Amino acid sequence: MPVISYDPPERFVAGAVGRPGDRAFYLQARSGRRVTSVGLEKFQVTLLAERLEELLDEVLRRGGGDAEVPAAAPSELKDDGPLDQPVEEEFKVGTMALAWDPADEQVVIEAQEATESDDEPEVGVDDPAVAVLRVRISAAQARAFAERALKVVAAGRPPCPLCGLPLDSEGHVCPRQNGYLG
Repeated sequence: MPVISYDPPERFVAGAVGRPGDRAFYLQARSGRRVTSVGLEKFQVTLLAERLEELLDEVLRRGGGDAEVPAAAPSELKDDGPLDQPVEEEFKVGTMALAWDPADEQVVIEAQEATESDDEPEVGVDDPAVAVLRVRISAAQARAFAERALKVVAAGRPPCPLCGLPLDSEGHVCPRQNGYLG
């Protein structure tokens, strides 16, 4: 499968479809009429957003040349809109990579298709059978992406005040209450 490249996309967001507790998470890139949606797990959305923030903070700390890296997401780039419909999953994400390209002063995000042999080191981006979504965005766009991604994740089920696990509408078996419904 090819590398699906957006350099830069008109829109790049993380979003979820479904009810809290039963949501499917996606990364979605769009340029013109072309829309690419890839599925991933909630924890992957969280990790991507956190690592983006860390990467941008590191570029800021090191004084990334002439790069304009905002400390917070610019309000004009905030995107709270729903995912573009219909959401058609191209592939499920296995591994992701982040990089800062100092020449172009952009963040490069790669989401690689999950494979049955993800543990094998010889399977990688160079494998033509593995699909890759590659997106290049500005530092400001990356801040806005991370902010939205963390909001999407937080919009799920509220956490139990005792153990932090997600609460269902019926409650949950709380390990801190020795298995009683909390």
